[in-house]
Amino acid sequence: MMRRGVLYDVGRVMGANWRPDYDPGVVRRELEIIKTDLHCNTVKICGRDIGRLTAASRSALELGLEVWFSPELWNKPPDATLDHITRAAVAAEGLRETWPGRVVFSVGTELTLFMRGIIEGRTFGKRIRAMREAITSEAHNKPLNAFLGEATAGVRKVFGGPLTYASLPSERVDWHMFDFAGIDHYWSETIKDRYLGTLESLFASGKPVVVTEFGFLTRVGADKTSAMGPQNFVIASMVPYMIPFVRPFARPRVKTVHERDEGLQARSLVRQLELLEGAGVVGAFVFNFVSPLYPQGSNPKHDLDTDSFSLVKSYSGGRRGTTYPDMTWDPKESFHAVADYYATHAGQDQR
Repeated sequence: MMRRGVLYDVGRVMGANWRPDYDPGVVRRELEIIKTDLHCNTVKICGRDIGRLTAASRSALELGLEVWFSPELWNKPPDATLDHITRAAVAAEGLRETWPGRVVFSVGTELTLFMRGIIEGRTFGKRIRAMREAITSEAHNKPLNAFLGEATAGVRKVFGGPLTYASLPSERVDWHMFDFAGIDHYWSETIKDRYLGTLESLFASGKPVVVTEFGFLTRVGADKTSAMGPQNFVIASMVPYMIPFVRPFARPRVKTVHERDEGLQARSLVRQLELLEGAGVVGAFVFNFVSPLYPQGSNPKHDLDTDSFSLVKSYSGGRRGTTYPDMTWDPKESFHAVADYYATHAGQDQR
């Protein structure tokens, strides 16, 4: 598996910005840790703001990482989404010209759910509820591929590098439009017998296959549940946490207390990396590196990190880490497990 990656969020936006505090110095330091200590050679940089995406990607490229440039304008109609993707592609081309062969552009992520207009529903929640019927009828695939055709044609006019798309397992994408076949593919006990079978249509395309997102929560039962599910936090407790000058004093809390299990998250990630490498994928991106909105709390009622996929546990109130005193987080067991796997399965560099 030549591309050993992690997903790095510079500000996905769904209801709120998932990276409310953006510090370019912190971002560069975290990318340095991703390269030197997590032993990644590739990073998928996601977010809405094109300026943030470009700046973070430039830092990653300067550090020697390959970048999968992934603009995500969620819950907007197709015309606005297409315009955003094209403008982002122009920015990505400037990076590709400086670092040829090291920038891959993603035209979208799970657009059946995250973009309006493919299936019924103006909100993400309504589209989730409509998804079961769409999967049964497969009515979403035709409009999805029509949009992807328009998007790839527009992007290729301004971007000269390889293209990909992060698909849902239920999306039947025409991969001939792309250079990489990509899938967000989470493992759970309920689909273990057909997990690898889902990749067959991607391999059949003849394109190199990359798992563009996968991961596990940090709690007991994380290997038995899928990535989709209700958020396990009290919304009212999160509101003050979103306000910068109030955040140091806020204490967000969970709805349901789950038993923390860093070891299970770590073992599950390594098992899946082994599974994917054995299947022949050329790359994989662990979701995700850091989730500042899900801080760890010493009291289980305030430990939002148990419902986080991140490889590091974030602290609130300005608390600094022990391993990296310049950061407001510490590595979990999963960080070390993935780092060891990537270091010992380096293989030949993809370039």
